[in-house]
Amino acid sequence: MILRVFDEKRSLGQAAASLAATRIREAAAAGRAPRIIAATGASQFEFLDALTADRSIDWGEVELFHLDEYVGLSVDHPASFRRFLLDRLINKVGIERHHLLDGEASPESVCRDVGAALASSPVDVAFVGIGENGHLAFNDPPADFATEEPYIVVRLDEACRRQQVGEGWFRDLSEVPEQAISMSIRQILKARSILCIVPDSRKAEAVKACFEGEVSPMTPASILRTHSETTVFLDRPSAALLKPELLSHV
Repeated sequence: MILRVFDEKRSLGQAAASLAATRIREAAAAGRAPRIIAATGASQFEFLDALTADRSIDWGEVELFHLDEYVGLSVDHPASFRRFLLDRLINKVGIERHHLLDGEASPESVCRDVGAALASSPVDVAFVGIGENGHLAFNDPPADFATEEPYIVVRLDEACRRQQVGEGWFRDLSEVPEQAISMSIRQILKARSILCIVPDSRKAEAVKACFEGEVSPMTPASILRTHSETTVFLDRPSAALLKPELLSHV
């Protein structure tokens, strides 16, 4: 795993987008229709802005999978991750092959149907973030490191739900759903390449716990250290608590 640190979020996003575009083009050059996983949330804004501006990608060939979604939330809600992906990625570049998680449908059916499509062939590159509680997708601590199911229904802990309020997606904690559909830890790790985009000082404690502590379900994103093709993109605020010697290869 590689940790890279940038002065600010814009340069972080541009560097992550450059590597993402390279991975997508490599898959196409190998004769594959590139398959990608996209994360959502405020941490992904600069990255997705840079990625969607890259004209070297043939988005018509790309197949997109959704990382997670709240159970019971309408696509019209400002916090809907389906809405996020439609507005910030799918509709901007014209991705036709996408598998969104319908939070208003039966969660078990969504996990089964989208999971079957996801598991049918390897994913070329996954874009992920890290939560303030160290979560990976919506796998809050203690995360399930064992399940082989592509998608699972999870209960969100209070720290995760408070983060969503803090980012402005909901007015207060009572509005934040208590359950979500999440891609599983082991499914994320099956991607050929993983790009982890983690800006902002509010992520510094989680970054330190995940990359200096033990690999543990209590710090779910620490599992990324076991994947040889993971690159983590940090800015100076999110990397502020890390030991300097970690900021090359971990």
